Amino acid sequence: MRPADQRKTAVRRCGTLARLNPALTGRMAGVARRALRTRGARAGDRGLSTVEVVILAPVMILFILVLVGFGQLVDGRGAVDGAARDAARAGSIQHDYGVAMSEARKAAAADLEDVCVGSVDVRMTGSRFEPGGFFKVEVSCEVRGLDMIGLDIGSTVKATASSPIDPYRRAS
Repeated sequence: MRPADQRKTAVRRCGTLARLNPALTGRMAGVARRALRTRGARAGDRGLSTVEVVILAPVMILFILVLVGFGQLVDGRGAVDGAARDAARAGSIQHDYGVAMSEARKAAAADLEDVCVGSVDVRMTGSRFEPGGFFKVEVSCEVRGLDMIGLDIGSTVKATASSPIDPYRRAS
């Protein structure tokens, strides 16, 4: 609507209200003037909110994606810690070293099935596999994280856990 049309509309509204209640004439004229002034001031700001959305929306979306990526890294870290604990316990109750490593790998793979991108690496870091010792394993895998937004930041997560080798473990 052009400013001239806006003025005519405001004057028409004031005239209608003045006929209904003559006491409102002075107040309504002031309201109409103020309305015209504010509309004129806003005319230069037309489209500004569109520019703000175009600039701020991608920044906000990127910020949310970074938060989600870091959340996946933290979740992956917790899952790998739990998998290392489970792998150490599964291996410590076995009678033979080969079976112990096999069970440790199975336990870690089952825990990290939906967390890791590639394969799960399980290796024994202790020196001996005998009663009274400790079965110590290190579990590592690559976790989804900031790769989803294109940042190739190292997201390989490692965790170490140990469990005492059970003196009353299974006999083969």
